[in-house]
Amino acid sequence: MTVKAEIQALLADEKCFEYESEISRNPFKLKSWLRYLNSNVSTNRKRRNILFERALKFLPNSYKLWYGYLTERLEAVEEKCPTDQSVEVVINTFERALVHLHKMPVIWVLYLEFISKLGRVTNTRRAFDRALQSLPITQHEHIWPIYLNWVKTIGVKETAIRVYRRYLMYDSTNREEYVDYLEEVEEWDEAANQLAICVNDDKFVSPQNNTKHQVWMRLCDICAKHPNEVGKNGLNVDAIIRSGLKRFSDEVGRLWCKLADYYIRLGQFERARDVYEEGINSVITVRDFTMIFDAYTQFEESVLTAKMQLANDEDSENDEKTDSDSDLDDDGDDIELRLARLENLLERRPLLISSVLLRQNPHNVHEWQKRAKLILEEKKDPKKVLICYAEAVKTVNPKLAVGKLCDLWIEFAKFYEDHKDFENVRIVFEKALLPHYRNVDDLATVWCAYADFELRNDNFKKALQLMQRATTEPQASVERRRYAGGNTNKTAQKLWLDAPVQERVFKSTKVWNMYLDLEESIGKIETTRAAYDKAMEIKVCTPQMILNYASYLEENKYFEESFAAYEKGVGFFSFPHVKPIWKKYLDKFVERYAGTKLERARDLFEQVLQIVPAKDSPEFYIRYIHLEEHHGLVRNATVILDRACSAVIESDRLDMFKLYIAKVEQYYGVTQTRTVYEKALDKLKEDQDCREICLQFASLEQGLGEIDRARAILTHGSQFADPRRHDSYWKVWHEFEVAHGNEQTFREMLRVKRSVQMSFSAVNYMTADMTVDDIPIALDADAMAEAEMKETALQKREETVQSGSSTGTKRKVSEMEAIERQVEKIKMAKESRVTEQAAEEANENPEEIDIDDDVLELVEKQVPENVFGSIKDSKGALERIRGKQ
Repeated sequence: MTVKAEIQALLADEKCFEYESEISRNPFKLKSWLRYLNSNVSTNRKRRNILFERALKFLPNSYKLWYGYLTERLEAVEEKCPTDQSVEVVINTFERALVHLHKMPVIWVLYLEFISKLGRVTNTRRAFDRALQSLPITQHEHIWPIYLNWVKTIGVKETAIRVYRRYLMYDSTNREEYVDYLEEVEEWDEAANQLAICVNDDKFVSPQNNTKHQVWMRLCDICAKHPNEVGKNGLNVDAIIRSGLKRFSDEVGRLWCKLADYYIRLGQFERARDVYEEGINSVITVRDFTMIFDAYTQFEESVLTAKMQLANDEDSENDEKTDSDSDLDDDGDDIELRLARLENLLERRPLLISSVLLRQNPHNVHEWQKRAKLILEEKKDPKKVLICYAEAVKTVNPKLAVGKLCDLWIEFAKFYEDHKDFENVRIVFEKALLPHYRNVDDLATVWCAYADFELRNDNFKKALQLMQRATTEPQASVERRRYAGGNTNKTAQKLWLDAPVQERVFKSTKVWNMYLDLEESIGKIETTRAAYDKAMEIKVCTPQMILNYASYLEENKYFEESFAAYEKGVGFFSFPHVKPIWKKYLDKFVERYAGTKLERARDLFEQVLQIVPAKDSPEFYIRYIHLEEHHGLVRNATVILDRACSAVIESDRLDMFKLYIAKVEQYYGVTQTRTVYEKALDKLKEDQDCREICLQFASLEQGLGEIDRARAILTHGSQFADPRRHDSYWKVWHEFEVAHGNEQTFREMLRVKRSVQMSFSAVNYMTADMTVDDIPIALDADAMAEAEMKETALQKREETVQSGSSTGTKRKVSEMEAIERQVEKIKMAKESRVTEQAAEEANENPEEIDIDDDVLELVEKQVPENVFGSIKDSKGALERIRGKQ
């Protein structure tokens, strides 16, 4: 059907006639055309195309009409062949639309997406170019993504590269996307150039969130793996990678390996070997060194393997050789040389690691010592060892040294000594005295090692002269001391500490110890005494020096001078340092004079007992007691023992009382020990000690036949023994009552035991405290004695015990008078009970049941059957459950 016929058909339709009438009146009204088109949605495409064409004839600049028209045209040719005639019609329609709407990006996008699918490369590229030329630059963002996606799919690298270059002029931030494409098409030179631009741009920010370090490493990877392609544009790969070495210190090992790999791929093996050597001699971490060394050994092994393979294939080798093989073949048969080079590299590894560690910290003394040993073991060249030591002592700063610099100097001198070069040993030691060590002890060690060297070579006078030099105060120290004379103690102390160690070494204890030993061994008595006196004068002596000095004087029969040395020593030091001096002084004095100078000895003991701490006093009290026993008066010995029991600490008091009891028993008899026991019970504060003394005291009274006194003592000690924890105490009392008591006393023991147990009932013991014997209790012995007399007082005693245990207080009878009162009360109770028992026996009832207070025997009796009633034969819960199962 022709166009004319279609128009006539529209006019014949009544519905369309209305729209036609409206359009004829005003053909330039867009709404009329849109209503007309919407009413003919269901008509065929040809009729709608005619309507669109008629509308666009009157409204050629209408975006809505063109967009709807083009959309329907695209839908019509969506599944048709690109060579179909209707496709050309659509292209012409787009071209007509763009004549009027060339500033509309949506129309361009529809057109470019449609034409990019037709496979017409040139027309599509020109269409993209026209779109970019027509649209303002602010709307290019709609075109470039489609353009780039299309240009990557056409398979023409040159076109894509040119398009990407144009795109980077528009937006340079997406340079990494361009590099990704270049890597896909293997355009390595252009990729390297673009990455170099990214790296050199300080303001570059990666859209892919890559850091500058990652971009740099990517550039280095490309340069190292594709050296031939990258080098075409004159890119200096060596300079690029070396600049990365300075910038990224944590990737030094990888960058050195990439630089060597770059030269290996170029076939420049010797240059690669130089790079490896430079790398292992410049890195400062073991991780980087290991990475480079492993790559280096792998390279040498691969070259050696290739060389051996070439030697085996000489007969079949071609005349033409590639550039990569030229370095292998120019030198001829050098397999042995390359093998020796590989072995040398592996042997050098310990020394190379040592160099790495020393580059990390050149002031590490221990590492220098290890290096010297490695050189001696591997190369066995004394000259290189001496060079190593010389370099070490020049490099290490004494203030920054890790380890002792003095040990390095001493080993340096020892190496010369091992090779019998004594003159150089002395030169090294003299130089070792010059550095400003951090501690005086380091310089003192050098002086002592210097003297030991002279002693090993039998130069005794030389060694003595050296130690005299060391202990002589330098002139600079004298002047400094004079300058600090008018200052305060803090200022003088600060000046002393700020002085060099060479000015302070004369007060070193180590130096003086060796000097005094030498004087005692090879010096004269006068010089030795002068040396000791000087040491005490400048206050550098130690307690051991005092003891040595006194022993030396005693060996040479200067006894009074020896005691004078002890006197000076006890004046220099305080406890606990002076303790060995006092012990030696007292022992030697007593040994020397025995009882001839007793008063002087007593004065010495009194002097030390005034200043000795309580924890150290037992030794001196025992010595004092021994003196009085053998050379003085026994009465004085007992007085001293009494003083000792009060002066010592609590943990030693029980042992001291035991010694006191033993001595009183030895000299005055057993009966006189009661006073000591009373004092012990008064002064001992620990429950365990009180229990032990009570048992010992009771045993004494039992042996003397004083049964009532022994029972009273056991009663007194019971307040310290919890029946739950101290069962041994109650066993002793039980055995005592079995042997010496009767029914009434046994019952009293049980009643006391129940009372004590009740007093401890409020005390809770933790598991961790079960091994501790010291548990606070409260018990009133007087109340207990009253309870023995009257039954009514029992309740009162129990209330008192409970109240006492709840408050956690502990009351002890501090005097033996309470025990005496208890003895009298127990005697009176026994007499009254004997009288009551006789009266009860006279009025005894034969039918009375005797019930024991302690043991109540229960007799099992069968329950009558009538009690159970109807539940007699019923089953229990357990039997019912088993029945169900």
